[in-house]
Amino acid sequence: MSNINHYNSIPELHQKSGFDPPKHPQLSLMTCKELMTYSVGEDRFTGDFYMIALKKIKSGHILYGKTKYDHNNGSAVFIKPRQIIEVSNVQFAEKGFVIFFHEDYLFGHSLYEQINTYGYFDYEINEALHISPNEEIIMWELYEKIRKEYEDNSDEFSREIILSHIDSILKYSDRFYKRQFMDRSNNVSGHIVKKFQAALNKYFESKVHIDRGLPTVSYLAGELLISSRYLSDLLKQETGKTALEHIHIFLVIQAKNLLLSSGNNVSEIAYDLGFESPSYFIKLFKKITGTTPLQYKEKH
Repeated sequence: MSNINHYNSIPELHQKSGFDPPKHPQLSLMTCKELMTYSVGEDRFTGDFYMIALKKIKSGHILYGKTKYDHNNGSAVFIKPRQIIEVSNVQFAEKGFVIFFHEDYLFGHSLYEQINTYGYFDYEINEALHISPNEEIIMWELYEKIRKEYEDNSDEFSREIILSHIDSILKYSDRFYKRQFMDRSNNVSGHIVKKFQAALNKYFESKVHIDRGLPTVSYLAGELLISSRYLSDLLKQETGKTALEHIHIFLVIQAKNLLLSSGNNVSEIAYDLGFESPSYFIKLFKKITGTTPLQYKEKH
């Protein structure tokens, strides 16, 4: 496997990539011209900065985490600091843009906290945002506003104005992702919900919980070949509950069955299900049902 380089600053990334120095040490904007081929960084790399990119790839690849992005759909990708990325010999089918902004650029601004609420920064490349033509117009309008401020102005208002436009891009992207989930609700989303339930059933039917304990969102997402955050956001949009909530409900259903069909006591059932302690099992059961396992058994 190739080395993973880390860039502490955006100018360092520019220098290594053969780009001109950025106009601001903590902010970089690049427009990828038609059929332009380029690579970013050296081998695989991480950095102390965020990246927002809008592009349609003709050839080459982008590697983000463990997933290769190489399809030709126009899409937006969001990458947060210290996530592994590789951009190699990418040729764009049409114009796109890339925005890099250092995490320090957000210090003292509300976006420093707000950006952590946008779950799509934890999605994999294959869960990129596929935008419609009308949505693309909005993204480009905001990018051009940022670029105008970046190129033409440099005063005490510049950073606030630029960050407000970046925030708008992120808010619109949040809306567009919800639209994407809804558009796919009859096929992709519904399919994933069924696969998630099947993977959960298989986990217990195969007795995996005996060795591994309770199923985790990370494990089940891995079985479905998607990221944990994407799985939870999709389930939340489709069913109103996160992946973890679905796991908890599943466990309580299994517990109810064992309470009424087996002669085991509460502690034995807790360990049978993979809980590390009966107290956690009792707490979770009461949280979901409103009664303790023993009260439920006596009542029914």
